[in-house]
Amino acid sequence: MRLLHMVKKELIEIFRQKELLPLLFIAPILQIIVLGYVVKTDIERVPVEIVNLSQNKHAVRIINRIQQSPLFNVRQIHYRNRDTVETLKKGDVKAVILFRDSLSKVDRKAKQEAPLNYPEIQVLMDGIDANTSSIAAGYFNGIIKTYILSDINRLGVQVPVENKTLIRFNPRLKSINYMGPGIVALLLTILTLFLTSVSIVREKEQQTMDTLLISRLTPIEIYIGKALPMAIIGLVQMFIGLVVVVLWFQIPVRGNLLYLLLSAGIFLSAILSYALMISTIASTQQQALFFSWFSMVTFILLSGLFTPTENVPSVFQFLVKINPVAYLIKIIREIFLKGNGIEYFYKDLLALIAIAVTIITISLLNFKRFISK
Repeated sequence: MRLLHMVKKELIEIFRQKELLPLLFIAPILQIIVLGYVVKTDIERVPVEIVNLSQNKHAVRIINRIQQSPLFNVRQIHYRNRDTVETLKKGDVKAVILFRDSLSKVDRKAKQEAPLNYPEIQVLMDGIDANTSSIAAGYFNGIIKTYILSDINRLGVQVPVENKTLIRFNPRLKSINYMGPGIVALLLTILTLFLTSVSIVREKEQQTMDTLLISRLTPIEIYIGKALPMAIIGLVQMFIGLVVVVLWFQIPVRGNLLYLLLSAGIFLSAILSYALMISTIASTQQQALFFSWFSMVTFILLSGLFTPTENVPSVFQFLVKINPVAYLIKIIREIFLKGNGIEYFYKDLLALIAIAVTIITISLLNFKRFISK
């Protein structure tokens, strides 16, 4: 009963701050929508310039395919040679596609006599943005390959070897299907970590901590009373985030959301215990926010949200192994995209439980040391 009063007191204190309510329940919706578009790695409307020096009919047909593709925005088509490096330096386009016939008279004559006479195609990319360049180059190669294969089949020529790729779980390769669930985990981490990390240090600054300590509440009840309200708010925020990514971005949910609820509960016990530990160590709310910010950046960069964790050097892989955010993001993607049950990610869940138990133990010991001063 005393614990319920403590939880009620914390909830009243949170909801009494009217300026905090939009941050808790409206800001996550806007952040998920905005971040959902910002973090997409899909390449669309890439600005390109075409230089066609070829008299070959296939060059015209391939150019038409590039113009009709929603992946590219053909700014200009030139029929005279240009300084392609200078064009890329200006930054108006990301790629220059050059079509030309063979410069050798012997090669030109041989090509004219061949049944399949294709122009030489050179794709020059602006490599400053390596991700965009590599993806756009793959799109170009795909258009050219598709055209040549269709032309070969039209002539009745059988290709001896042809690869056929079958993509499971995300057949359209929409990046938002991969990033959307991870954004929900990101916002769950940010809000709960920041708000919980200032809960105890705020009591110290307002000089109300002594009132709690001389009350009938035990240290464990004070500890749980500080964490439980934010756990409830965190789960509500997660539910709102899931509704947004499913309805707004049309991301399918193939797995059982009860497994997600279980994983989120374990994750919140770990992240809230860590936040309370920060709150007992910090002397001011500014210090607590600084520690939380540093921790949040580290958690996110090592979580696999933006880049695969395999890219992390082996000497730092232990940081990935003790990062609770990495396990939550992996589990939520397994549930959303693959529809996997707990038998597929139980190892990640056990690792998350081990991290949670360790952090809770250290946090409780530190909290008892704090109140004994």
